[in-house]
Amino acid sequence: MIIVDTSIWIEFFRQSDETISEMLAGYLEDNEVVGLSVIFGELLQGAKSEAEERLILEFWRGLIKIDESELLIEAGKLAHKRKLPSKEIGLIDSCILQSVKSHKFSLWTLDKKLNKEYQIL
Repeated sequence: MIIVDTSIWIEFFRQSDETISEMLAGYLEDNEVVGLSVIFGELLQGAKSEAEERLILEFWRGLIKIDESELLIEAGKLAHKRKLPSKEIGLIDSCILQSVKSHKFSLWTLDKKLNKEYQIL
């Protein structure tokens, strides 16, 4: 299973990178993508129209979900332990890292700081 970061979703929706678009389409087709509310919240925050909002929500509804009830608390603990704020990694990215860590998921991101922390989880 894979968590797809906001940066990848943006490229996918823009269709600006054919390789990313094709790879993500394949992962989606194979039901390998896990939806996190923090990622889709970021995407919705940046939606430029109601049509974009509907498209984002359509993808959200089709994804596998995990229990996120303690995610913010666990992410805060992880951020404190790993000193993530001093590495310019905020709470949303800490939530992503915590989800990857606790469920042993893969992470696909274009964010260099996030990817570096993911590599040493």
